Amino acid sequence: MYKELENLKEILDGCRNDDRKAQEKLYRNYYRAMMSLCLRYTKNEEDALEVLNTGFLKIFKNINRYDAAKAGLFTWMRTIIVNSCLDFIKAKQKTFHSGELDHAAEVEIQPEAISKMKSIELLKIIRELPPATQAVFNLYVTEGYNHKEIGKLMSISEGTSKWHLSEARKILQQKIKDRFS
Repeated sequence: MYKELENLKEILDGCRNDDRKAQEKLYRNYYRAMMSLCLRYTKNEEDALEVLNTGFLKIFKNINRYDAAKAGLFTWMRTIIVNSCLDFIKAKQKTFHSGELDHAAEVEIQPEAISKMKSIELLKIIRELPPATQAVFNLYVTEGYNHKEIGKLMSISEGTSKWHLSEARKILQQKIKDRFS
């Protein structure tokens, strides 16, 4: 454990000094986790890789702003990568507003249906969602943001965020139901 922290300090110091080898080590150490995150927000691997590389460029440019007292490195990097994903979605889709809800109805998906699915199948279905709806779903379900936070991140109202989540749940429920009926 101590050795890992020492290595991380060396890598961070190297990144702060624009050392390409240190940057490569950081990239390799976090590639898998961050790529997995990008894949949840994009439609294909090429887009995910583009977002990942853009995010890492931001990480390297802002590494001097990282403060271990405020957040862990993984958390800090994940925040930058999620924001890069949202920037990518915003660039692809000029407007997020599709509807607005004050209260979203819960949608039932039978646990047996989900347990029969492989995670790659579930990811594929989530990727079929419209970009803004997919982003809201990921932010709410996977990242744990609330509707107010999502609204700020995506420049939409809380009601619109609720609408996207409700829409995602309806679409996912129907797609899962179609696969197992």
